[in-house]
Amino acid sequence: MQDEILGTLPGIYRKGIFSVPTTFYFSIDGVKKTLTLDGEGCTVEDGKTVDEADCVCKTSAEMFTRIWNDGYRPGIMDFMGGAIKSNAPQLLQQFLQAFGK
Repeated sequence: MQDEILGTLPGIYRKGIFSVPTTFYFSIDGVKKTLTLDGEGCTVEDGKTVDEADCVCKTSAEMFTRIWNDGYRPGIMDFMGGAIKSNAPQLLQQFLQAFGK
C-alpha cells in the first residue's frame, strides 16, 4: 500500500510549499523511495538515489498508514520511542502540507 501511495504523490503535489529542491528518503518496512520536491513538482524514485537526503524517515507501514490515511499527527513520543526515526522532523510536517495533509 505504501508503494501505491508514494506513487500517486506527483499527481497531488501542491506547488509552492517547497521553494528549493528538497530530498526525502523514506524507508517504510520493505519500501524504499527517494522523493525530490521543489517549487514546481515532485519526483519519486525507487531506492536511495542520493548520498544524503535532506530528510530521512524510517517507520513502519502501520505508522505511515495511520499518518497518511487516518490523519494521525505524530508527537514527540513517537520520535523518542522510535516509532518514527528522522533527522529532520520539521520537514516531515512541511512534506504533509505539500500534499494537502
